[in-house]
Amino acid sequence: MSFHLGIALDGAGWHPAAWREPAARPADLLTAGYWLDQVRLAEEALADLVTFEDSFGIQSTDPFAPDDRLDQVRGRLDAELIAARLAPVTQGIGLVPTVTVTHTEPFHVAKALATLDWTSRGRAGWQVRVSGGPYQAGLFGRREFPELAVPFDLEDPVLAAHVAETFEEAADVVEVVRRLWDSWEDDAEIRDVATQRFIDRDKVHRVDFESRFFSVRGPSITPRSPQGQPVVTALAHARVPYELAARSADLVFVTPFDDADARRILGEVRDAEPRVGREGEPLQVWADVVVLLDVDGETGPARRARLDETAGAVWTTDTGIYAGSAAELADRIEAWRDLGYAGVRLRPATVPGDLTAIARDLAPELRRRGLARDAYDRPTLRGLLGLPTDVPSRYAAVRA
Repeated sequence: MSFHLGIALDGAGWHPAAWREPAARPADLLTAGYWLDQVRLAEEALADLVTFEDSFGIQSTDPFAPDDRLDQVRGRLDAELIAARLAPVTQGIGLVPTVTVTHTEPFHVAKALATLDWTSRGRAGWQVRVSGGPYQAGLFGRREFPELAVPFDLEDPVLAAHVAETFEEAADVVEVVRRLWDSWEDDAEIRDVATQRFIDRDKVHRVDFESRFFSVRGPSITPRSPQGQPVVTALAHARVPYELAARSADLVFVTPFDDADARRILGEVRDAEPRVGREGEPLQVWADVVVLLDVDGETGPARRARLDETAGAVWTTDTGIYAGSAAELADRIEAWRDLGYAGVRLRPATVPGDLTAIARDLAPELRRRGLARDAYDRPTLRGLLGLPTDVPSRYAAVRA
């Protein structure tokens, strides 16, 4: 498979009025069964992966502070723990929780995601997230961040320096996490009762990483997981996060509003790769799109208008919103493939409505065009995505 399909899950769906739909299940949002039902629909679509949204701050119309709204979903479960709960009861599909790196110790991130890779038998990924606002910093009380407002004024030297530092720290976190994943060689565990040797100490390594943000000695407490290096992803909207993705990730989710925007963004991401000295596999670039598909008795545009009326305002978000037929959306996705995109991540506006339509209407159309897989034919997420699956520990090479 050279083109890939992902599904982004968030609460009752991405539209703020989704929880008020007749088929919605707001009372079940904080139950494991609710999330299992969603992922099983994504498996029915044969999506390569699902992502789970998360944040340190409660959901809000203000990206940097809580609001006082009562008519939208507030409160969520921990994304990594959702993925860990679903790992033993799902098959084939990659599980990619959002884990925020700002204010979080990289050692904890590394062992949590390595554990997810073990419990999923090699289907773990990670969506890297930063947290640059003062409200979330105040939840931890260790640092003070400058006030932020939308739209950003990146000509402001204080803000520009803060953004650069936040993403530099994120790059260091990903580097430490990757080193900790490598700190146990593949065959470090012997488990030989006869010789009373459980591990080979020579194959468990310190990472000894030090930067201006932190120092980490290592090794991890979690032995090397099935993938060795679980898949690292990022969502990016501008030059600095494009550079983080190019430096640190295996794939990046970007947010085009139309075909011209998709072409421009792809060029900016490709320009970022040599700028940060990326070597090896090129960064996979996936386009995000919110989906409101035609369903029996109601078109996508009519559904969008009705949801906006319920919400009391026309809803916009950080990426393009598609409302219409599965065939026309497949045309757009095919055009993005032809531009050079490696995949698409669909954000269902409502659950189960749009997620069901993706599985039963859109995915078969994409398969007919060779734009989606017809089976889970690889045991790991790296294999599904066409990434190298034999990734030796860097410390094994040094020792050799």
